[in-house]
Amino acid sequence: MTTTRDNIYASPLDEPGQFAFDSSVVSVFPDMIKRSVPGYTTIIAMTGLLAGRYATSDSKIYDLGCSLGASTLAMRQHVHHESCEIIGVDNSQAMLDRCRNIIDTDTHELPVSLLCGDIQDVPIETASVVVLNFTLQFIAPELRDAVIQKIYDGLKPGGIMVLSEKVTFEDPHLDQLNIDLHHQFKSANGYSDLEIAQKRTALEDYLRPETLNQHKQRISTAGFSSCDVWFQCFNFASLVALK
Repeated sequence: MTTTRDNIYASPLDEPGQFAFDSSVVSVFPDMIKRSVPGYTTIIAMTGLLAGRYATSDSKIYDLGCSLGASTLAMRQHVHHESCEIIGVDNSQAMLDRCRNIIDTDTHELPVSLLCGDIQDVPIETASVVVLNFTLQFIAPELRDAVIQKIYDGLKPGGIMVLSEKVTFEDPHLDQLNIDLHHQFKSANGYSDLEIAQKRTALEDYLRPETLNQHKQRISTAGFSSCDVWFQCFNFASLVALK
């Protein structure tokens, strides 16, 4: 797949508007997320390894908020069980159309189904692995408990949930430090101050991060037997939770 450079916020906008996963974002998404999320490539690759370890026969693997299918493809490389399938869910049809094209060029054989819809409305059934890579942060905070509870209820015993999120910090100094480091990361990847500022405005009140403690408490309340951070870089972290 040819990668198009992200220039969406490169020119001054009178009103950036709310960020949306529309066709303009789809066309630059691989470049956007790699230049915006520190550790993204590692998180995706290790998601595949985790799925290879915990996926079981006669089960389903869910990639919730699958976007262009990066996590789906990573898991597809490492899961080789019979009667196992990946279900990718996203509420952007533009994302799913491009995702299907990408998956159709992949040579791995694990079946993949794609569903267009909100993840809070999709049933989770007989799952061995459920992945939410940078997805829960776009769900309204008051709906997040129910989403995690539904995932727990739909997981088979011994199954895992992988949750990757942008996070915030309770200590104001550490919070500002990690925000600044993230902005420096984006600058080093070629984003201008204008691009960083305009995208921040577009994501305000849409991407709502929480602390790691908030995530851990929600996961514990849902019933998971253990949960901890397995990867973190600045204000981006990934947790694994075991049922």
